[in-house]
Amino acid sequence: METLLQNLRYAVRQLVKSPVFALTAVLTLALGIGANTAIFTVVYGTLLAPMPYPQPDQLVMVWSKIQGDRNGIAAGDFTDWKNQNTVFSDLCAFTGASFNLATKDQPEYVQGQFTTPGMYKMMGVKFLMGRDFLPEEGVLGREHEIILMNKLWKRLGSDPHIVGKTIPLDGTPYTVVGVLGPGVTDRLDQNLIAPLAFKPEQLNHDFHWLLAMGRIKPGVTLQQAQANMDAVTANIAKAYPKSDTGWGALVDPLKNDFMPKERIQTLWVLLGAVGFVLLIACVNVANLLLAKGTTRQKEVALRAALGASRRIIFVQFLTESLLLALTGGILGIGVGVAGLRGLVAFMPDGTLPSEADLSLNVPVLLFSLAAATIAGVLFGCAPAWYATRIDPAEALKEGGRSGTGAGRQRLRRILVIGEFALALTLLTGAGLAIHSFWNLTRVDLGVNTTHILTFSLPVPDARPKDPARISAYYQQMLAGIKAVPGVQDAAVSVGLPLEGPGFGMPFTIAGQPAFADPSQRPGSRFGMVTPDYFKTYGIQVVRGRSFTDQDNAATVHVAMVNEEFARKYFKGKNPLEQRINVEELIPGVTKLGPYISWQIVGVFHNVRAGGFREDFAEIEIPFWQIPWPAANFGIRTTGDPAIMTKTIAAAVHAIDPQIAVAEPRTLEEVKGLMLSDDRFTMVLFFCFAAVALLLAGVGIYGVMAFTVAQREHEIGLRMALGATRGHVVNLILKEALVLSAIGLTLGLAGAFLVGRTLHSTLYGVGSMDLAATGAVAFVLVVAAVVASWVPARRAAAIQPMRALRSE
Repeated sequence: METLLQNLRYAVRQLVKSPVFALTAVLTLALGIGANTAIFTVVYGTLLAPMPYPQPDQLVMVWSKIQGDRNGIAAGDFTDWKNQNTVFSDLCAFTGASFNLATKDQPEYVQGQFTTPGMYKMMGVKFLMGRDFLPEEGVLGREHEIILMNKLWKRLGSDPHIVGKTIPLDGTPYTVVGVLGPGVTDRLDQNLIAPLAFKPEQLNHDFHWLLAMGRIKPGVTLQQAQANMDAVTANIAKAYPKSDTGWGALVDPLKNDFMPKERIQTLWVLLGAVGFVLLIACVNVANLLLAKGTTRQKEVALRAALGASRRIIFVQFLTESLLLALTGGILGIGVGVAGLRGLVAFMPDGTLPSEADLSLNVPVLLFSLAAATIAGVLFGCAPAWYATRIDPAEALKEGGRSGTGAGRQRLRRILVIGEFALALTLLTGAGLAIHSFWNLTRVDLGVNTTHILTFSLPVPDARPKDPARISAYYQQMLAGIKAVPGVQDAAVSVGLPLEGPGFGMPFTIAGQPAFADPSQRPGSRFGMVTPDYFKTYGIQVVRGRSFTDQDNAATVHVAMVNEEFARKYFKGKNPLEQRINVEELIPGVTKLGPYISWQIVGVFHNVRAGGFREDFAEIEIPFWQIPWPAANFGIRTTGDPAIMTKTIAAAVHAIDPQIAVAEPRTLEEVKGLMLSDDRFTMVLFFCFAAVALLLAGVGIYGVMAFTVAQREHEIGLRMALGATRGHVVNLILKEALVLSAIGLTLGLAGAFLVGRTLHSTLYGVGSMDLAATGAVAFVLVVAAVVASWVPARRAAAIQPMRALRSE
């Protein structure tokens, strides 16, 4: 212990004697460790930390499965699952909901959730006051109770006596029975929960609209739960062959169940990227220590001459490196906290699951400490080892050379080569992300996104679902909105362009053989639109005709399909001569009716949705033929649509004062939201790449500056023998370019691996994108030249006679 304290005191004195060196090394390390701390906090909170529920490994999502893909659940299937399974201590269903909350001025749109009783008790979520729903509150006629999220309770005034009071939702009083405690549920979009009570017509097996969460019994494995659900779904398929043949169940751990695999992969890639930043920082500090070591040769030789062993000298140098690393680590934690705040502020909503706790905790701090310690060992071993190889007799001679300078210079050049190889790998990742994002912004979306305002109307479920009344309601709304000055066109649709139509429906093509197994039918996106839909959004009709007001409930059922549908299912055939059969969607009822035959009358240009990466088959039918209670509005304006939101909302409230205008956004904003994930990844990669570029430039500057200092006599001799300043500049620049070229060549393998890893998340970019790699290589070469220019000019300014005299 005494020896350790002695080494630490000596290390502190050495660093204090060289404040510029110490500050440069510490800041370099802080940058690398801070970036790692910020990203690891996200990765740990999202992917590694246990979920904030009691026995979280027992919580699972249970999905319906068809053709290997997971799907929502029919209410009839859910009730059978709940009654027949033997592996769950509880199984609850839930679905999204929207409400109109009465306020003093005008109704407010509130997102909520319907759940079967006991869901939050099953999850182990703590209540601030009150309770979860009782079993009898999941019965029709007794379902007018609500549980408030803590955030909504605070927004309503934090009334400590709110339990038992009523709140008007959709014009109906709901009694508050509980308030959830603050925490994870406040990060959800939902603000309140109401009981899910099934109507008799909802208890069918063919309309899939629910999600289910369960808690596995203690001692039951995930595999046993899956086997039990396989047996249950097989029994249900025998009982209901028409609707359930080919359907199964999929039991998934709750953790990360709603995160796309591509997003999880991106998080791991980002952690690897900041690991590269830390490696580059370590290389830079190692170079600094190697350079500083040349100024301490006599000190080391004197200690060796006085009896210090190689082990003692090695431990002393390594102690100095670890002290630097730990100091950089402590400062890096502060950098990481700041970086994490910026990361969270810039991160798109919904990027991470609500359970992710993005705060510094013991595992994150241990990671930062481990990163600092490993960094200290990585960059400290080589300088410490070289210090032990100094020949004391040679080093103590006046003007003598240690004999280790060539080896040290060789190692410093190798480190710079490695630095450039790592930088190329990281910059290539950034280049690929930028190129992919650029490609996505250039995609033909199939719509004209300018001058369009979108919103939805959360029509209360209690309102009549008669098709004629629904049609009259939306016709009145459209007339009122079109009368607003500045409105050019308006349309109603189920679903929105760029987000996708409202339903996914199986279908068959008239005249083709029927499917013995209904689950094998192809599926398509399916929506309802009013006649002005295509004109409002600027969607091109490429064949046939668009809908008209005459396409109503009294006329022949007609449909339009997109180009992808026609390409995929009507190869070599005229789409306008085809009919498709789709089961009836009954307004306001979660049940499918008999098949309806739809005559295709038009083909429209593909409209990209859901990330813009591919085209999906799509069917649109006239809204007036099957009007749907809850729908979206698209309004094309002559001016800025954003500033017309209040005027249009006033027109809506003039017709229906109890309804809220929900989520008003311009279509440009919707487009931005669809691109937000890719933009976020691109910006992160760009930031890490910029740091890597800066560190690589600093590294080669350090090597070149040290080279000039070491070769001052040689350069003076060259100039005395006739070398011009231009020759000297070229000599230094040539060495820098050679080092960077070797590093770039070695880095191509890393660049290829990064491309392969990111390939599934990129768009229009190959695993080895020559344009991106070439641009990155050019930037790194320019950085090498710029970083070497000052040392080269300094070399050219050497006075030959003074250099020779000093020698």
